[in-house]
Amino acid sequence: MEQRGFIHSMMDVKVLILYAMSRVEGTATAQKIYELCFQDDCVSYFDIQEALPQLAASGHLALLGDNTYEITAEGRETGALVEDSLAYPVAQRVEAAVAQYNREQRRQNRIRAEIHARDNGDYTVAMGLHDHMGSLMSLELMAPSEQQARRMADAFRNHAEEIFQQIMAVMLERTEGRRSSKGSAAGNPGENQEV
Repeated sequence: MEQRGFIHSMMDVKVLILYAMSRVEGTATAQKIYELCFQDDCVSYFDIQEALPQLAASGHLALLGDNTYEITAEGRETGALVEDSLAYPVAQRVEAAVAQYNREQRRQNRIRAEIHARDNGDYTVAMGLHDHMGSLMSLELMAPSEQQARRMADAFRNHAEEIFQQIMAVMLERTEGRRSSKGSAAGNPGENQEV
């Protein structure tokens, strides 16, 4: 019977994990590593779960206190030496999956939505949007219940860029509207003058 896929041994699985993790910006959970590596018919969840502790024990990955993994310098070096053994179609699919994950992580790192209980029983939702230069927007809203506060925080996490753009549009539209109405009320000194 013909074998499907390209990953057939535990060594193949380890090479696959090192290939993915060398491209991840930061850390990843075991579940996320599985999702990134599930780009071949022969890779199973149990293969990944078996390989991860072995890679951590050999010093190729580090298991952090928050149960995420990051690649070590030794892991990067070893991965670079063996990544050519990875089948090209699998490598391409892994790279695409990791690129998407990195984009999601960068976005999450730019968005802040925290819920704070107030003494009177209400909640404050503190939200922020940042880029590499600093804060773009900080916003605090009151919510009467924890459930509403969570809904507001989730909505901001999911739509932070849209909310920022809408606020900017409203602010600039009102500013521009005031300028144009002041200009028309005062009249343009250059208008209606005979030469």
